[in-house]
Amino acid sequence: MGADLQEFVQHVINGISLGSIYALIALGYTMVYGILQLINFAHSEVYMVGAFASYYAARFFDTKPGFATLVILLFISMTVCSILGVLIERLAYRPLRKAPKLNILITAIGVSLFLQYSAQIVFGADPKVFPTVLEDSTLVKWGEVELRSFDVAILGVGLVFMVGLHYLIHHTKIGKAMRAVSSNSTAASLMGIDINRIISTTFIIGSSLAGVGSVLVGMKYPKIDPLMGMLIGLKAFVAAVLGGIGNIYGAVLGGILMGLSEEMVVGYLSSTYRDAFAFGILILILFFRPAGLLGKASQEKV
Repeated sequence: MGADLQEFVQHVINGISLGSIYALIALGYTMVYGILQLINFAHSEVYMVGAFASYYAARFFDTKPGFATLVILLFISMTVCSILGVLIERLAYRPLRKAPKLNILITAIGVSLFLQYSAQIVFGADPKVFPTVLEDSTLVKWGEVELRSFDVAILGVGLVFMVGLHYLIHHTKIGKAMRAVSSNSTAASLMGIDINRIISTTFIIGSSLAGVGSVLVGMKYPKIDPLMGMLIGLKAFVAAVLGGIGNIYGAVLGGILMGLSEEMVVGYLSSTYRDAFAFGILILILFFRPAGLLGKASQEKV
């Protein structure tokens, strides 16, 4: 295998690893939008709080690198993020559910800013080094191509939760209820479905996935700070729009494509353009295919 091909394969591995993280966070955006038609901009700050929760948990328990540590930190981060997600929905969004969409959008931005700057007060503005969750080692080496334990762990964890989400939505009663509310909340309510319970469950699931993503990011890029959610949250949002906002499979596809695109830009152009490229994709998608790759175009009556 030539050097150029080896380099390309390495970028693909790195891109899929990064894309699986984007996909996990994008799923939170797309699930809430599918139920409430709301862009939850505070979702990126839920992810940030999950990173700090796992950071302080690792320090408190004085954890050692290993699979058990990964499971513990995932559980703690998911729990904290779930609680925060439910509180945001109950205190900020539910009272405005019948208000104009613009009011809710402004509230979402306000909650995001509130969490960002509250975190700077509580955690401090300086970056912190995330603890070592797993020992990084080369599992397979083929020429210049390396398959590292971090990439396998990230992809494996991401795949487990994505498959679990698919099963939950398509093979459980709560998933059936979520799909019913997403399709027609009024009809679902008339059929006896508790709308508030389903919406809270959606926030729990979406926030939990953000918690998973926060641990994986901390493991791969071990530096966290109160503003860490801003950029990766925007990229995950772009991934959700790219795949088709409101479409679960679209969020996964968009996340993987975002990760691959970003890695290719870094590898073959310059790391300077990695962030600009993400938003360039958003502009192109909105211009040529506003519904996203897997989204369905809808017509609004005026």
